[in-house]
Amino acid sequence: MSANADLLGRLLEEALIDLLRGALFDLVPTAMPATFDWDRVDGMLLGLAIGDALGNTTESMLPAKRRELYGEIRDYVPHRRWKSVATPTDDTQLAFWTLDQLLLDDGLNPEHLAERFSSERIFGIGSAVSHAMQALRLSGRPWYECGAASAGNGALMRIAPMLVPYVRSPSTLLWTDTALSAIVTHNDAASTSACLAFVAILWRLLGMEAPPEPSWWRREYVRLARDLEGETWYTPRGGPFADYHGPLWRFVDKRLTAAEAVELSTLDACEQWWSGAYLLETVPSALYILARHAGDPEEAMVRAVNDTKDNDTVAAIVGAAVGALHGASALPTRWVEQLSGRTRADDDGEVQRIVVRARECWGRIG
Repeated sequence: MSANADLLGRLLEEALIDLLRGALFDLVPTAMPATFDWDRVDGMLLGLAIGDALGNTTESMLPAKRRELYGEIRDYVPHRRWKSVATPTDDTQLAFWTLDQLLLDDGLNPEHLAERFSSERIFGIGSAVSHAMQALRLSGRPWYECGAASAGNGALMRIAPMLVPYVRSPSTLLWTDTALSAIVTHNDAASTSACLAFVAILWRLLGMEAPPEPSWWRREYVRLARDLEGETWYTPRGGPFADYHGPLWRFVDKRLTAAEAVELSTLDACEQWWSGAYLLETVPSALYILARHAGDPEEAMVRAVNDTKDNDTVAAIVGAAVGALHGASALPTRWVEQLSGRTRADDDGEVQRIVVRARECWGRIG
């Protein structure tokens, strides 16, 4: 038993983490096939950064307004104020600081990760992350008591790197580390269950030879998240489904089943349930885009960027998934070559350097 497993056990026992100990925690991830190529991990990581960079300069615009100003976005858009392109927001920063810290510590030390987040300048920081970082700096409480009780998407957007150290050495500790990493900023059942489910989905995608059939995305998410989140109580922020009360996983199941039945476009579907930074909007948006477009990495990310409001985060999540499924070599060359790779204001190429270090550290066979 690792120190992290002991800690998670105590947090669950003392109800200091908003999560159920679902069946996933006892599941050893399936070993990657003999044909596995680390290009798939590179694709997951670069897909996340590219999705963020494609969306961040038009983040929070309603799709109709974005289209009025820019037409259909298929490449990086200069920032309205800085006139730069392919720049990072908190999605890329927190994801790649996570991976960098995993490299520095040879695995997850959640206290070090919390200290890293709280000591850096975060671009476009969300309210829940800001709340958690302020608590870490000022409250004197341990890191695991500082995560915000928020169903925002700020943990989900950065969680993909957690599986990288385990790709060559599958272990149930992957789920422990994912849960602890998630609650550094968001201690919430919908958030942590979504993080665990997404990491498990990414693991499956890395080993797939072809895209899954469309309903797989919904079914797999619900199967994984249901006994981790349980019967929680969330409500939409408004819109046609404002009378819903219940867990995120059930909302995802209901809304995606209905959208699939009539083959809604991604734009129409995401406008129905909205597509902001709330998990009842982000999760169904990302899953539905993947259900319809996972076979085409470019189109999946273009739809995420154009058809959603919190488009940098939805595109980062979608980008990680299609990158894991298809590999870095399948991502558009122009996007890869023009990515600034910043995690700070002026560290061009840092994302790419961290990706290379991760490959060197954990990508070797044997």
